[in-house]
Amino acid sequence: MRKYEGAFILLSNLEEDVRNAEIEKIKNIVTNFNGTVDKVNEWGQRRLAYEIDKKRDGYYVIINFTSNADAVNEVDRICKISDNVLRHMITVEESK
Repeated sequence: MRKYEGAFILLSNLEEDVRNAEIEKIKNIVTNFNGTVDKVNEWGQRRLAYEIDKKRDGYYVIINFTSNADAVNEVDRICKISDNVLRHMITVEESK
């Protein structure tokens, strides 16, 4: 199992319960593949560096988790098909 950091930009106009449901969906995928969610850091609404799908703002969420590659692949697949996720990126955390 490796440590990962996922950065997710959600639509800024989502209701709070829908936004929380999207975050929970990602956390559930990790735990369903026997991983653990170490930390969830919600940065909140920020201006994007450039327009994405004619959107100027996004809601940033950083999730640190430990899992295997299957969980990462599933999170990536779900984020690609979700209409509520503008962009996402999952990287391997380097050990310090």
